[in-house]
Amino acid sequence: MKRIVLTGGGTAGHVTPNIALIPTLIERGYDIHYIGSYDGIEKKLIEDIGIPYYGIATGKLRRYFSLKNFSDPFKVIKGLSEAKSLIDKIKPDVVFSKGGFVAVPVVLAAKSRKIPCIIHESDMTPGLANKIAIPKATKVCCNFPETLNNLPEGKAIVTGTPIRKDLFEGNAANAMTYCGFTEVKPTLLIIGGSTGSVRINEAIWSCLDELTKTYNIIHLCGKEKTNEQYNNVKGYVQYEYVKKELSDMLALADVVVSRAGANVICELLALRKPSVLIPLSLEASRGDQILNAKSFSNSGYAKLLMEEDVTNTSLLEAINEVYNNHDSYIEAMNNSSATDAITMIADLLDEAIESNK
Repeated sequence: MKRIVLTGGGTAGHVTPNIALIPTLIERGYDIHYIGSYDGIEKKLIEDIGIPYYGIATGKLRRYFSLKNFSDPFKVIKGLSEAKSLIDKIKPDVVFSKGGFVAVPVVLAAKSRKIPCIIHESDMTPGLANKIAIPKATKVCCNFPETLNNLPEGKAIVTGTPIRKDLFEGNAANAMTYCGFTEVKPTLLIIGGSTGSVRINEAIWSCLDELTKTYNIIHLCGKEKTNEQYNNVKGYVQYEYVKKELSDMLALADVVVSRAGANVICELLALRKPSVLIPLSLEASRGDQILNAKSFSNSGYAKLLMEEDVTNTSLLEAINEVYNNHDSYIEAMNNSSATDAITMIADLLDEAIESNK
């Protein structure tokens, strides 16, 4: 039996593509293990599906001043030691990294033990963690052709992102029932990321009266970000976060308002969902979501609305524009060169093991 270590964490976007790979890896005879942080979001997500999970110490490498910059290097050193011990214990044939700072010690440990490692870079340009890990990788998978310019020649390959098969199996009628919608209208789905967005939430609430004239609205607000004063608005429902219900909600959605994390926008492309993308601003990120959203906007897959430009008026206009031109967005997405990322990555893993024998 082939044995693999999956790693990645810090946000759901560093975990869900790994989860998407797991059924195919099982079909191909892999014994799967996961290395993440002690208590990151990845721990519960992986343990919930019954995959052996191991935690290591992790520290964030920051480009800005923080007192934690003095303590975190020691966590990284400890994490590397723990990762080497786990690699020696598990003895994987290959490692697959989805990124995040927890993945760096695992990739370095694998390289030190001459174990091939495949890395996936979701965004247009690599983040700091992957910049450190990429020189140690056998292959680097990415989502955007533009990313090839930022990766070592001959090492990088455009695969797209692994997407869970259950997202394609949603039932719109189930979502109508779950949300309690009684009137048939176009459906607007708002996804603010796993922690939500105060700016997007407030803009939606400020034009709720106007939006509900046209749309049924499903609003995923983020943890502790719902507002009870809107609980009884007809045609509007809000949730902190959903899991298994998301595929049904996506099946029902005619327009999606979303952040521009690489994984979620690739899911919207695969599902052919026209969207308004509101990337994290430069004040809150390194700008990767802005590049992602611009790429999708230029390709005709989505409408870009910068966070600093979000008002109740601009958001309402953007949503209506996307809905009114729904068919043209879908046509552009139908003409995309999206690939079967899961099969491509699984093939790369198999090839890495064979080449290393």
